[in-house]
Amino acid sequence: MNKNDLAAAVADAAKLTRAEGSRVVDAVIGAIETALKKGDEVRLVGFGTFVVSRRKASDGRNPKTGERIKIPASKSVRFKPGQALREAVN
Repeated sequence: MNKNDLAAAVADAAKLTRAEGSRVVDAVIGAIETALKKGDEVRLVGFGTFVVSRRKASDGRNPKTGERIKIPASKSVRFKPGQALREAVN
């Protein structure tokens, strides 16, 4: 399922037009993105939790040349599925 399919499914479930469904999906994704940018956790009970995790700077090697390189610190988004979602999938 891609974003357009999701928007169509939301529109059908909520009895909206496809354009309205697309705006709803965009608004939800935008709200999640905004919260994560601020460093907030997004917890959707029964679905899961989105959280920003920090990775420390580390040393690595270029696999082609074997040269040592510095890998800078970065942030990453993690998703932990909720129990209801895990049970629905299994």
